[in-house]
Parts: sequence; structure tokens; C-alpha cells
Amino acid sequence: MLRFLFATTALAGGLFLANCSDAPETPAEIAAGPAMVAAANPHAVEAGLEALRAGGDAIDAAIAVQSVLGLVEPQSSGLGGGAFLLYYDAQSGDLTVYDGRETAPASATPELFLDTNGQPLGFADSVFSGHSIGVPGAVAMLAMAHADHGALDWADGFDAATGLAEDGFEISPRLARFIAGMAPRGPLDEWPASRDYFFTDDGTPHPAGHLLRNPDYADSTRALAADWRALYEGPLAAAIIDAVQDQPRPGGLTLTDLAAYQAVRRDALCRDYREWTVCGAPPPASGGVTVNGILGLLEPYDMSATGPETLEGWRRFIEASRLAYADRDAYVADADFVTVPVEGLLDADYIAERSRGIQRTTALPTASPGIPDGIDAPGADATPDSPGTSHFVIVDSDGDVVSMTTTVESVFGSHRMAGGFFLNNQLTDFSRTPTDANGALVPNAPDGGKRPRSSMSPTIVFDRDGEFVLATGSPGGSSIIAYTAKTLVGMLDWGLTPQEAIDLPNVVARGDVVRVEDGMDPTILTGLSGLGFTLDANRGENSGLHIVRRLEDGSLVGGADPRREGQARQP
Repeated sequence: MLRFLFATTALAGGLFLANCSDAPETPAEIAAGPAMVAAANPHAVEAGLEALRAGGDAIDAAIAVQSVLGLVEPQSSGLGGGAFLLYYDAQSGDLTVYDGRETAPASATPELFLDTNGQPLGFADSVFSGHSIGVPGAVAMLAMAHADHGALDWADGFDAATGLAEDGFEISPRLARFIAGMAPRGPLDEWPASRDYFFTDDGTPHPAGHLLRNPDYADSTRALAADWRALYEGPLAAAIIDAVQDQPRPGGLTLTDLAAYQAVRRDALCRDYREWTVCGAPPPASGGVTVNGILGLLEPYDMSATGPETLEGWRRFIEASRLAYADRDAYVADADFVTVPVEGLLDADYIAERSRGIQRTTALPTASPGIPDGIDAPGADATPDSPGTSHFVIVDSDGDVVSMTTTVESVFGSHRMAGGFFLNNQLTDFSRTPTDANGALVPNAPDGGKRPRSSMSPTIVFDRDGEFVLATGSPGGSSIIAYTAKTLVGMLDWGLTPQEAIDLPNVVARGDVVRVEDGMDPTILTGLSGLGFTLDANRGENSGLHIVRRLEDGSLVGGADPRREGQARQP
């Protein structure tokens, strides 16, 4: 049974923190059942399945999936990035968030991304810069989760990645497009390691199907297999610092910053939605707050009667998204540094008041943040949006579940490599303008040791008996929240299968412009325009949704986003 630390509200759903420390006694054995891995690349899926076949559990499979993704999908995630992982232990009922978010170096100040004139740096000078690189957290996070739950030896999780790095893998069409797309802009070509890895001597990008070997990555995975702290101390750590501090635009990260990094166990943020309980990651992740905010705003309305083929269904989803994003942008940041009014934002009375604004016949003129209890006024925000992320879901034969979102931030992160992998540019998830119009620090301003706000939204849903129902999540920058919420509404309200929910057009409503993916019914687009919405329609969206759902008979069904190259497979 899933357990909760406390409930704070009682109207349109309750807010809970899922406690992971005091589980009641449960049977020592659970009959083996079906298992599944859903991830963004077939090599990574197979690595996860192989870990399960070898007797590993969901955490063992997650290590294998992540280490392979960092090799074959380096534009999205890797050893040099960070992650949030939700882990459900089916035997104990524990639900734990493992926070592997990157941290700013101790030397960071709120002016991290300001030039000498006090103006925000441009995109390239911010991202393709040592200033953008935080201490990587994914490896430390996985090591913590493995120490708590792993069944196989830690080293086993790196076997598949080491073999692929040594023997080579064929560049996928998607990776080839990103390599070629970066060539004209120059940043990949600016750094010798990435240039030598992705381009021929004459500067031609390697095409799809090219057999790419990465002996440096193999050396790194061997070192990590022997000791996960190799990323934070010793020669590999020194190579990371050399890359960070290289010209041009060197950063302030030091060996001391690496050695001091700690992953964090956190209580999951859960809220009731109709007959289910939806759980996500708390701050510094904004997904748990905002996804639950969207659902809470929709709860008073009969969404099942206004399905995906109706104008009203999408109008409600858009308005709920706009309101929840406004609150997210104003308030969510690293709660170890600033006050984040999580309980106030998800309080039933506050949600009910905000939700009444959706009962309209025209679009809200603007979506402003509310003011929950305990807060004087909303903050400001100037955080850019970057899509370089991946998401995967694993369910093992004992019913344990991993929902993990992993990232290097922008495509290929900072574009700086060390040890055969890319280093993140995660610090650009801080607000580049650190103060508001009155000169007060905004919640998501940079600071030494602080974790930047994340949009990552790994999600696990339970029924009211505490039984696992589904796990979902996506990459996509701040759009992750909308992508994930879309699948939850699609499955829980509209009765869709995981694949059908993934295949719905993505609709992202953050601010006053509503982005609508190609494929939406033209009559709905016309209707939304007629209601006064400003649309950016018929566009591509960079989601990478992966879902596993448990059916009533105990079988599993999965979905993989056709916008990427993933699969959902069973051992």
C-alpha cells in the first residue's frame, strides 16, 4: 500500500508527501509478474531488458538504460548531466524521489549570466560556456538508488554501454540530424573533442548508419563500474574541470565542487485526482507541482464528456495549463534556498478559486499567477527553454517501478566533452535576470550550491488502494509539464491507451501564446482562434513520452513516442 505523511486539503483532492521511511510490514514475497522497459532508443531498451533477464530489478535496469542513452543519444542525456527518479517499491509500498539535479559551483552568484554592463548574456555566450556547467548528479543519484534497492552488482549496469562504446554503434537518423544541424552554427566544431567525435577531418558530419566508436566513453564506464565516485574525484573528475575551465568563457566549477556533491532522497509530491493519486517530484523540480496543478484545475469539470475530439476539452486543458504555468514561473525554485509555497499552490480552496476562471466562453485575456496563502506577491522569471532531455519507465517482475527523467539541458548540453561524454549546461535553467523590477532577487536566481529549477516531471499514478496504475513522463524543456499532463488527461479522463495518449497532438500553453502541434483537427484550431486564443499552430513538438500502464488483469501495456526512436518492450 502507498502511504502518505500528511494530508493538507480535503476539497478537490488532497495534497500529500509520500513518506519513504516508515513502511508497515508487508509480505516478504510478491509473485513474479510481467515486466517492461520503455525508453527513447532500442539499444537502451535492450540494455534494460537484459538487466531484468539477468535477475536485476528496476533500479539495475535504470543504470543500464541511462549509461547506454548517454552513449547513443548524447544530445539528450548522459553521465555529465542530472536526473530525477521516482521509485516505487512494490513490497514495502515506499515511494521515493531521488534528486540528482546538478548544483551550481560554490563561486556562483546571482550575476552568473550578466555581462560587465549588468545585462543578460546572449544565448550562445550563456549555453556554450563553462559558466553553464553544474556538478553532474545523475551518477551519484543512481549510486544512491542502487545502494538502497539494487539486486545486481553496481558494475553490471555499465556492461552494455562499455561494449557498445568499444564495438561501436550505428548513428541513428535522429542523432545524425542533430549533428548535421549543429554543424553550421559552429559550437560543436568549437571544441576539439566533439569535433573529432562527430565530424571527418574536412568537417563533414558523420551520417546516419556510420559506425561510431567511443573508447573514451568505455574508459569512463569502466572507471565508474569500479567506483561511482570516479566522476567526482580522480583523473576523470580532473578532465571534467579542465573542460569547464577551458577557453573561451571558462567556468568556475572546481574539484572541490565535484567532491562535495550529494544526491538527495526526497518525499514524493502527491495529490488526489478523481479516483487516482498522482505523484511527482517536488522542488527544485516543478513538474510535481505544476502537473498536479493542471489536474486540480480541471477536476471540477467533466473532462470525460469533452474528449480530445472536442473544442471544449482542449479549451479547458489550455486554460488550466496557462494558470498552472503562471504559478510555476512565479514561485518554484530550489526550496533549500527560497520559500516555495507548495502547499498553498495545491491547496484545494486556492485551486478551486483559480479553477473558476476556466468557466468561460472566451479565452482568458492573460494568465497571471495567483497569490497563495503566506506569499505577499509573485516573483518574476527570465529562464530560457531547452529541450535536451530523455525519459524512461521500467517495471520489473516484482512490480517495482522507475519513472526517470534525465538531461544535459540543451541539445548536446554545453557542447564540451570530457571522458567521451557531454557536460551539461544546466545552470542556464536559472533565471538569467536575477532580480525583478523592484530589485528583489527572483526565486530562481543563481547562487552557490543551488539547484536550478527543473521542468522534469517523472510521474507515477496509483489507485485509491495504493496499487500502481501507470508511469509517464517526457523530455522537452518547460513543455515537459504540458506533454505529461496531456497523457494523464488522455488516459485517466479520455480513456485512451498509453500509445493513443502519446499520439495526441501536443498543446503547450505557457503564457499568452498557445503552441499546437501539427495534426490537430482544423475545426478545433478555428474554434480556439475564435475564442480569442493566440495560436502558434501546425508546428513540431519535441516530446519523448514513454509510458507503462498496468491493466486490471495485471498485464502491462506500454507506449513510446513516435517523435523519437524509442520502444516499449517486455523481456
